[in-house]
Amino acid sequence: MQNAVERELEVKLVLSPERSVPVPARLSYFTDDPYAVHVTFHIGSESPVHWTFARELLVEGAFRPCGHGDVRIWPTKVEERGIICVALTSPDGDALLEVPSVAVTAWVERTLRVVPPGTESGLLGLDGALSELLTPLPADDLWLSDPWSQDEPQDGEG
Repeated sequence: MQNAVERELEVKLVLSPERSVPVPARLSYFTDDPYAVHVTFHIGSESPVHWTFARELLVEGAFRPCGHGDVRIWPTKVEERGIICVALTSPDGDALLEVPSVAVTAWVERTLRVVPPGTESGLLGLDGALSELLTPLPADDLWLSDPWSQDEPQDGEG
């Protein structure tokens, strides 16, 4: 059974230190993908922009700078409001987003209640899948048996 924790919010796409534009976004967390968070940006085009990254990155980034490469996250204040900055880098370009800290931390706390840290691997079903893969089937006996039947004469036997 898949559970989802979702939140619609408005983020600001920073164009310059003096100018930003609002962008509707959706934060999504799915228990069948317990290590990841998904962000969908509705930028006014035919298809939205999707980003997926580690939930732990967002959890840590709410309190201190973290990440490297394509996703970097850090907390700060703008006009006395707590925000979380998210810097995204892709072959198509770079984006700096400002996300309301209160909204993100409340949403992250909900995901942590649904799937507490350290319990994610239990939701993946890896033990059951591995057990199924390693369980011998009746046909395996044919493959695992000695290919040289004892009924056939060996070299030098007559």
